[in-house]
Amino acid sequence: MNMAGLYARLAPSLLDIIEFLLVFAALVLILIRSRNRTAEGSFGPSFPPWFSKLARKKFLSAVFVGLLVLVSRAAMIPLLGIPEPRWHDEFSYLLAADTFAHGRLTNPTHPMGAHFESFHIIQQPTYMSMYPPAQGLVLALGERLGRPWMGQWLITALMCSALCWMLQGWLPPAWALFGGLLAALRLGILSYWMNGYWSASVVALGGALVLGAVPRLPRRTRLRDAVWLAVGLAILANSRPYEGLILGLAAATALAIWLARTRRPILAIVLRQVVPVTVILLLAAAATGYYYHRVTGNAFRMTYQVNRGMYSQAPYFLWQEPRPEPLYHHAVMRAFYQREFRVFLESRTLTGFLRNLAEKIWSSWNFYLGPVLTIPLLALPWTFRDRRMRFPLLAGAVFLLATTVETWTSPHYLAAATGLLYLVLMQCIRHLRLWHLRHDCLAACGRGGASAHRRRMATREPGARRARKGVGKLAWTSPGDRAL
Repeated sequence: MNMAGLYARLAPSLLDIIEFLLVFAALVLILIRSRNRTAEGSFGPSFPPWFSKLARKKFLSAVFVGLLVLVSRAAMIPLLGIPEPRWHDEFSYLLAADTFAHGRLTNPTHPMGAHFESFHIIQQPTYMSMYPPAQGLVLALGERLGRPWMGQWLITALMCSALCWMLQGWLPPAWALFGGLLAALRLGILSYWMNGYWSASVVALGGALVLGAVPRLPRRTRLRDAVWLAVGLAILANSRPYEGLILGLAAATALAIWLARTRRPILAIVLRQVVPVTVILLLAAAATGYYYHRVTGNAFRMTYQVNRGMYSQAPYFLWQEPRPEPLYHHAVMRAFYQREFRVFLESRTLTGFLRNLAEKIWSSWNFYLGPVLTIPLLALPWTFRDRRMRFPLLAGAVFLLATTVETWTSPHYLAAATGLLYLVLMQCIRHLRLWHLRHDCLAACGRGGASAHRRRMATREPGARRARKGVGKLAWTSPGDRAL
């Protein structure tokens, strides 16, 4: 077998191979940890000077993350090629892309449309994809550039840059850059978000914009932060509306609490933040309503609703009642939707719900975390005491709880909360880095480990500050940054 054939065989498992090597490297580091402790006794080396210098240039570091994704995946085209669509959903997105690329919002119904029925599209009242328009617009841009996948290539790189920008609002610059690079390696190069046509990267982009605006808006009264918040909400509404609504409500609640407590002039906040967000969201709502008016004939009826009402008995949420069986023109269509309906009925039983929940957890863990990124979660209990982690942890818990009532869940269903995941991961890694393993393991066995851990972190983490009663807190910002 020549090298090209070997590479082709290894390509589908390349991510697993890389992850195995990373796990092995992590185990080696743990075994030789005595050689890698800094002068203060914390575990793990500090960031190199060049990395910290790059991270302090926040715009440049976010651009660097995106360019890394673009260049890395482009360099793999001779090996991996350009992805081909495989699933019904992908062909549905490509239908929307081709429609938009030709300057149309929808397509007229074919006179013999009953003979051209397929999955995840509608034939009545017009011929179009059943999905919201955001992903179709992304792929349409790629089609105009030469290939639809180029849109996915660009939006995935932009998503990784946005995740880095989001983390910069919550963490010191070096940790934000580190998190952006982890996202690029995990999601941006080899995952199906890049190597497919699914509505995932655009959703994570919208979520990152919303989550990045949440800590910035209370810090400064800047117009651009309000604009990014509104743009992120508009993207979520036109990509994954339900999950976007949950994340948007969490962000709105946090900002409403801040607004009720702030001592800043309300008029300035209203003019520079509330009004721009309202205007952009109204314009986005008008555009979305016009789109659905053209496609379904009703500005308040989504194409998804038309498709499910026409073909499926199984509703989207488990608490909803099933619909009567529709009239199918093709046996393959009936078999597909009957299989869906059986999954729905099983999920409404306790055993089926638990089995379905376990499958959701497994698939999401396998995609987002895997063995490597599970290691930092050992420090998750310590993040519960971090004041600035209250919103990410609570919002993440509410988001995950809200997804359990969906009949189906794939990893990209959770894409809106990708920023929350990487924020929690970075904070866990910051705690894990400061563990003195031997002492902390003993302390965790009942000798006041939590309070001792906080005191040590306050003395070891650069830029840390003391609380009023002398209990240390992990620094959220590097020197020169303003804390919330």
